Amino acid sequence: MIFEQIAVGGDRNFGYLVGDEESKKALLVDPSYNQKKVLSLVSDHGLEVVYVANTHGHYDHSKLSKRIASATGAQVVAHVCSAARGQLGVDDGHVLQVGSLQVKVIHTPGHTADSICLLAEDKLISGDTLFVGKVGGTDFGAGARAEYESLFGKLLKLDEAVEVWPGHDYGVRPSSTIGEERRENPFLLCGSFEEFVDLKRNWTQYKREHGIK
Repeated sequence: MIFEQIAVGGDRNFGYLVGDEESKKALLVDPSYNQKKVLSLVSDHGLEVVYVANTHGHYDHSKLSKRIASATGAQVVAHVCSAARGQLGVDDGHVLQVGSLQVKVIHTPGHTADSICLLAEDKLISGDTLFVGKVGGTDFGAGARAEYESLFGKLLKLDEAVEVWPGHDYGVRPSSTIGEERRENPFLLCGSFEEFVDLKRNWTQYKREHGIK
């Protein structure tokens, strides 16, 4: 598998290129802000983009999806409830066939109702659901509850060796693993939903006390 994390600009946004070495088919994820850089990387690998996926509809992730899809002949992929609708609406458990690669869609509402993560072999593209040492922003009510259930009910059930590749370079390093997040992420060390929300409410103070940027 070809796998590239792309620093695309914006607010330290990451895009991703996932390619099948045999068929040369490829998937782009959240390729915002830098079309030239993204398509140059596709060309360098000799790939044909068949899908451009949005992990969620926020502008900083979806803004160039339709333009890049038009330039490459790809389909835009988004969750079925997304405001940034593509030609292909997906939901939990959907599998995108990228040549011989199977990329599984995991619906992870919380940060937004349409948030998805994408699992390609042992690599999880986690969008704004899970960062290195942090989690996506939400309210303190229904959004936080949905995110808590997405994290503990879905992502933490993945094998601890699965790599975590987030939507922004917000952590101490650009990637992690499920095991490392389970052991080190303060939000994932919470023993209850109430603790989880309390940490969200007091995150600024927590960061200051623990020297987190």
